[in-house]
Amino acid sequence: MRSTLLINPLWAALALALATIGAGAKTAQELIRQGDLFYTNLQAAEALEFYLPAEKLEPNNVRLLVRIAREYRHLMSDATKDSEKWQLGNTAVDYALRAVTLAPDDPEAQLALAISYGKVLPMEEIGQQIAISRLIKSAADKVIALDPGNDLAWHILGRWYLALAEVGPVKRAFARVAYGKLPQAKYEDAVRCFEKAMTLNPNRLMHCIELGRAYAQMGRDADARKFINQGLAMPGTEKDDPETKKLGQQILKKLR
Repeated sequence: MRSTLLINPLWAALALALATIGAGAKTAQELIRQGDLFYTNLQAAEALEFYLPAEKLEPNNVRLLVRIAREYRHLMSDATKDSEKWQLGNTAVDYALRAVTLAPDDPEAQLALAISYGKVLPMEEIGQQIAISRLIKSAADKVIALDPGNDLAWHILGRWYLALAEVGPVKRAFARVAYGKLPQAKYEDAVRCFEKAMTLNPNRLMHCIELGRAYAQMGRDADARKFINQGLAMPGTEKDDPETKKLGQQILKKLR
């Protein structure tokens, strides 16, 4: 899963920025504050131009490592090649792992790890997907134990249940022979988690659309339409919101 970054125009630009910004920087906290401004505007590459020099000054800053992991995940949304997406995702995993190693009881670090693993999971082979799936569940459970009010952790857990519930008996039988028994999961488990996430934070459209997707898989088309349309009507505020809305629109087309 680990990878070495290839030299391309993005990394070259970041390296130049490191040299330029780092030379005039006073403190890591100043750099982090400047990076946060770009994060607020969903400008991942620009945010990293400040976060990465700050990391040189404070390599064990857990909150900074979590930020960096997040921005590499955001860069995945802008990447056009699967190889680049995989590379960026694994870089995010590396930073999240560093944060968890430094602070295993920090819910934000565990959350960063769960989300980062989730980003690379679809690009891995089936055996690795099963292994990563277990790591996602473990990290999400830790977040909820440490911070039960974290809506994103409940969302991740919902997606974990939903993904497993979608695995049919034939694939389960194959996985059992090749990789060991898969955990059992029901669509109702996913619904429960998405509903909890919505209760904790009703302003995230991803909760609505994923809840609708779960209902669609259960054959509850009216409920699926209700929540997907609710999510589609909400303004996009997060990096993945356009992609999530596209998914919702695709599901609606299949229901009609």
